[in-house]
Parts: sequence; structure tokens; C-alpha cells
Amino acid sequence: MVILTSVLTTGALTLTACGSRDDSGDKSADGGGTTLTIGVDAPLSGENSTTGLGIQYGAQIAVDDANKNNWVPGVKFKLKALDDKAQPATGQSNATSIVGDKTAVGAVGPLNSGVAQTMQQVFASANMVQISPANTNPELTQGKNWQTDKKRPYKTYFRTATTDELQGSFAAGYAYNGLKKKKAFVVDDKQTYGAGLAKIFAQQYKKMGGQVVATDHVNTGDKDFGSLATKIKNSGADLVYYGGQYDESALITKQLKDTGAKIPLFGGDGMFASTYIEAAGKSSEGDLATAIGVPADTLPAAKQFIQTYKDKGYKGDYGAYGAYAYDATTAIIKAVKAAADANGGKVPTDINDLRSKVVDGVQKSDFEGLTGKISFDQYGDTTNKQLTVYQVEKGAWKDVETGTADLK
Repeated sequence: MVILTSVLTTGALTLTACGSRDDSGDKSADGGGTTLTIGVDAPLSGENSTTGLGIQYGAQIAVDDANKNNWVPGVKFKLKALDDKAQPATGQSNATSIVGDKTAVGAVGPLNSGVAQTMQQVFASANMVQISPANTNPELTQGKNWQTDKKRPYKTYFRTATTDELQGSFAAGYAYNGLKKKKAFVVDDKQTYGAGLAKIFAQQYKKMGGQVVATDHVNTGDKDFGSLATKIKNSGADLVYYGGQYDESALITKQLKDTGAKIPLFGGDGMFASTYIEAAGKSSEGDLATAIGVPADTLPAAKQFIQTYKDKGYKGDYGAYGAYAYDATTAIIKAVKAAADANGGKVPTDINDLRSKVVDGVQKSDFEGLTGKISFDQYGDTTNKQLTVYQVEKGAWKDVETGTADLK
């Protein structure tokens, strides 16, 4: 169980012309300035919490930097971190809680695309910006018919992560051309993210000339994959591609290797966590995963962020989405500053007006973040399309290929 360190009571503060006050009329602790809240939603306990905590604390560092360096004069930012436990219904409830807070100007998260689907309408109804550092399902920004007729469903939703269309294609290209694997067994966890990613990988892999020898599905929470491991071993596949999270994939690769099969498991960014290696142990050696962007520790701008994360002793793994959460939070803060600058240096006191201006400001984002240039296209997708393939070498993820997907 994780202790949330920066949670505000919903609706406890209201904006006033001279600053923020709590229900008893006391001025905010920053001496009369305005206090604004940025919500964060992610799995902070249970499944996927390793990466979820990376999102929370990435956002926290951005808020701390904004307050310390006075990014928006007269404004103090606070974080409202909520645990969705990777459950769509809980995410929807958390979104309602965030928009109900009359000091909230935006939200960062969630981790899971399936959770995002239940949250988008809530934020859109309140005209509040939502930026995910991790969602990759194309439907979220380009609509259900994204492959034939792209239409943006919600102008309030953005992401600093690239899409599964690119990630699945990039993985297929590396599997076929880089690893020289010609026969893949494709498995997914039936969830929005996992099933979507696996489908795109299979489509692109076959276009390149690869053979998908079989497909199968598992349930999240399953522990026994003995039957699946036997199927894979006997299929003639020289690669397993898995669409889903690290919880199940770590067990699949372990039980597959226990059969004596020497077949690597390849997955998406939902697998890219230190927990995967810890859970699978030596069985993870040689396995692969794609992740958005380039390795954080190779980016000069991210060095201080990484050092701060370590110095604070924050739990979770910053490697997958921490820096992207930092940049998402920064985009919201910069949009607040733009609204203030356009209003004579003062933050608009009407929360609905401010939220609307923040949505517009995020759409116009154009700055250098920790992960590179932060800007969004007409769908709300990041313009940063870089991806990296990582492979487990001597018990650690090592980057082996960085580039962009070829969708031809």
C-alpha cells in the first residue's frame, strides 16, 4: 500500500480576486497567492503500480520545480494524486473528483488506455485538460475509425506518449528485420491497450513477410500459463509477442522458459518496468520491450530530474513515464502562465474561464521538455514520434534500437 503525499480535499479551496482561501477564510500558505490544483490519476497500488508511481512522482517534481522557481508569479501549485488501481470505474470516479475540485485546472494520467476511455467524457464535460504520459491506444485521440477516418473525439484530451500504431509497427519492424524472427506467436490480455497493440503488431509483421503461427488470449490476474507455454513451445514460433502489462508477461516468459523453450518474449511499454525483470528473474534474459521516446538517462535535460527522483527516494520506476509525466504537468503549468500573461499578469478568477484557457494553451504548447520538444498535433497527439527497443541484458533493460516506425 502506498501513502499519497500530496492529496487535497476536494473543493476545499476557491479562487478569489486576491488569492485562495479555505472554507474558514484563511489565506493560502503562500501568503495570499492563488493556489491551483493539478490532478494525477494512475494505479498507485496493486497491478501496474511500479509505472503508476513513476507518473505520480514525475508530476510531483514538476509541481515542486514550478513552485520553487516561481514559474507562474503569485500561483502555488498542488498535486491531487488518486489511485485508480488500473480499474476503469475507479478512474471515472477519480475524474469526477478532480473536476469537482474548484481549484483544479488540469489532470495528468492515466496509465491504462482502458481507464482513459471512462475518464475522457468527464473531463470534456468540465472543459478541463487531461494529458496522459502513457496512453497509446489510437482511438483515444483519433476515434474508433482511426484507420480509415480520423476524427478527434475530445478537444480536452492530449498525450505525451505516441500511439500503438507506431509502437506496434516499430516492434514488428525490429522483430522481422532486426532480430530476423520469421514466425511469431501473438498473445494479448484482452484489454484495450494489450489487444490493440497485439493486433497492430500482427498486421504489420505479416505485411513485412512474417508469419503469425498462432494467437491466444489471457486474462489479467491469471497466474497459471502452463497450457499456453506448451502451445507456444510446440507451435514452431521463434518469437512470442505479448500485448499487455508486466504482471502477466513476467509469468508467461518464466513458465515458457521452464518448458525448455528458448523463445524470447517481446512486448510493449506496458512490459517496460524493472518489476518485469524482478518477477521473471533469469527467465527474462533476452526478452524485449518497446517504450516511447528515447532513454531518459541519455537526455541531458532529464539528468536533474532523475537525480531529484533518486534523492527524494520516490518509489516506482521513473524510466517508462516519469519524464513524460513531468512534461505533461509542465504543459499545464505553462498554459496557466499563458492565461495569466494574457490577463495582465493575473490568473483569471473564474475557474471555468481558466480551465477553458488552459485547454487552448496546451493545444498551442511549443517548448523543450525533458523528453524533447513538447507540442501537439490536431488530434492532441504528441509530435514526438521516437521509440526505443530495450532488451534484458544481465538483469537490466538495455536500449538496443531507437528510431521511428515505418508505416508503409
